[in-house]
Amino acid sequence: MVLEVAVFALGIYAVLRFLRRTRGSGVIRGLSLVLLVVLITFTILIETLELKRLGVIFDYFRDFAVIGLIIVFQPEIRRGIVHLGENPIFSPFFKREVKTIQRLLRTVARLSKEQRGALIAIERDASLATIAESGTYLDAELNSYLIENLFYPGAPLHDGAVILRGDRIVAAGCLLPLSQSQEIDKRLGTRHRAALGLAEETDALAIVVSEETGRISTAFAGRLRHGVTLEELEDAIESALGLATETSSRRRKEADPDAGKNE
Repeated sequence: MVLEVAVFALGIYAVLRFLRRTRGSGVIRGLSLVLLVVLITFTILIETLELKRLGVIFDYFRDFAVIGLIIVFQPEIRRGIVHLGENPIFSPFFKREVKTIQRLLRTVARLSKEQRGALIAIERDASLATIAESGTYLDAELNSYLIENLFYPGAPLHDGAVILRGDRIVAAGCLLPLSQSQEIDKRLGTRHRAALGLAEETDALAIVVSEETGRISTAFAGRLRHGVTLEELEDAIESALGLATETSSRRRKEADPDAGKNE
């Protein structure tokens, strides 16, 4: 009996943990608590008073209730499955979408040409969930035009950082920790200090586009690099995402057709 109760409790815990990051998790927890109380109450009454007919009806009701819950909370369950698939534990078994690099390079190339300030953080092993909570939660597919619109001057979220997880835009307008290093160039702005601060505290890769010069910089492992080319940026992103570099040149040309002319 102890083993059965332990397995049942672990099952409930696993389900709630599985759905904790979905929008309906609060409703599910509340509803699950109510159903659990009802289930225990009816079970005790049926077993104690030997209400066999009520027990048969209750069994049918229980089966339909489970099916109904699955139908009602289908969107939340689907989001939970998506989050489970994005767990770093499963990353060695699945190759991430190569288009992620194309879209990022295309985005950064256009932002650099138009001298639009931008700050993009790519999550690796260390979770950036806490930082994402400081901004606006999006959970959108990584799209170059969407990122460009987020950093459009005057847009509500253009001052903060965009958090990427795999091929998803997790959040925008996020606040990153500022670096307190005295060695950083005093002429650099808040975006560069924020990128370096993130690289000092996590293993994330931060990409910065200067609003004054359009130059691209990266921050990783506590180091800030200025004047990064698209080729160097591609290598940095591939390293962060754990992707191969077999088609680097082709992807770079697709991201910026004029890259060869500029170089």
